Amino acid sequence: MSKVVFDISMSLDGFMTASDIRPDEPMGEGGQRLVEWALGEDDRASELLSRWVGSAGAVIAGRRTYDSSLPWWGADGPTGAARLPVFVVTHAEPEETPDGGVYVFVTAGIERALEEASAAAGGKTVTVMGGADIGRQFIRAGLVDEISIHLVPVLFGSGTRMFEQLSRDHIQLEPADVIDTPAATHLRYRVLDRPS
Repeated sequence: MSKVVFDISMSLDGFMTASDIRPDEPMGEGGQRLVEWALGEDDRASELLSRWVGSAGAVIAGRRTYDSSLPWWGADGPTGAARLPVFVVTHAEPEETPDGGVYVFVTAGIERALEEASAAAGGKTVTVMGGADIGRQFIRAGLVDEISIHLVPVLFGSGTRMFEQLSRDHIQLEPADVIDTPAATHLRYRVLDRPS
């Protein structure tokens, strides 16, 4: 099975979105600050994104992330021209999808999504991205090998907290990499033990 990496951008106080989420602000008021590092011109951040796309073979996202991100992603998905397949975990398929899109909708749960994504990845990494809920589901189920956090120097004070009510057990992590850029500190941890 492919290595599974949960990859997120997060505020220094642990939020994946700011408060006041609405259709025209899907990441909350000012929440776009969390992805500015990926849109800037910093060479180290660009190299990090290139490495991520180069090592990934498939992406898993939750339905809310898909719905809120589709206007930006378009038919190509979050990896742009690389057009990696995106497996969207959902209770029901959307009525309309982009023509020629890279999206596969999985209604049979996260384990099935991981099976399909691993098969499509061809031995490359499966990246679980976006959405606190989908991330918590994968971590709770013990399906994540690494956690990659793009820690953005901003304090939101409220919003969607990532690691709240994650597990009763401690989950031991081992630092694997740190890359400091002006817009974010990029942290990668190996998961040493998983929730029981």
